[in-house]
Amino acid sequence: MGMMNQSLFLVGEIGGNDYNIPLLSRVPFEKIRTFTPSVVAKISSTVTELIGLGAKTLVVPGNLPIGCVPNYLMIFKSDKKEDYEPETGCLRWMNEFSKYHNRLLIDELEKLRKLHPGVSIIYADYYGAAMEIYRSPEQFGIDHPLAACCGGGGPYGVSMTARCGYGEYKVCDDPQKYGSWDGFHPSEAAYKGIAIGLLRGTYTQPSISTTISSCPQLTELGSSVEYKVLY
Repeated sequence: MGMMNQSLFLVGEIGGNDYNIPLLSRVPFEKIRTFTPSVVAKISSTVTELIGLGAKTLVVPGNLPIGCVPNYLMIFKSDKKEDYEPETGCLRWMNEFSKYHNRLLIDELEKLRKLHPGVSIIYADYYGAAMEIYRSPEQFGIDHPLAACCGGGGPYGVSMTARCGYGEYKVCDDPQKYGSWDGFHPSEAAYKGIAIGLLRGTYTQPSISTTISSCPQLTELGSSVEYKVLY
C-alpha cells in the first residue's frame, strides 16, 4: 500500500487498438463509434481498481489524433477537400472521432474525481499536445509531419505493398525530421514534442507540474505551451 500511494501510474493510452483493428478490417465506422462507451468504461474500471489497491496519483491519457496517422491517410484517401483539415492536412472525420473518445473520457474522469476526492486523477491531452506538432511542425524541427520514416514510400511514406520491416520497405536518412516512425507510431521527435506539451505545457488537467509536488524536476518546470480548448 505504501509503494502504491507513492507511485505515479500511467493508465494507458487505452483504446487505440480497440479502434485500429476494426478500422483496418473495414468495419463500418458507425459500428466502431458504438464501441467508445465500452472502451471508456474499461478505462474507468481500471482506474477504480488501482485506486482500490492504494494508488493516489494517476495520469490517464486520451487518444492521439488518428486522422494524422500516415497509414490512415493512405487507406482513407479522399478526393473531397472538405474531408481534410486545411491547417494540418489530417483527415477531419477521424480526428473528430478521437475528440469524441476524449470527450467521453474527460467526463468519466470528472465523475471519478468526485467519487475519490483524495486521489489526483490527471487527464493527459495527447490530442492537444500532438496537434501542436501538426499545426507548427517547424517549431519541433519536423519537415514531414504526416509521413513515416520507415515504410514503403509515397506521399505519406507508406504503401499497401510494403511496410516497415516487411517487403521492399525504405528507411529515411533522418528520422528526427518525420512525424511518424512506421506509419502508425509517432517518431521519437514527435513523442518529444508531446512530452514537452505534457510536462512543461498545460496539456494535463490538472497540471502535472503542480499536482506532483513530490517530484521537484516537474514542479520546477514552467508553462511554455498555451492551452487550447479543442473539445
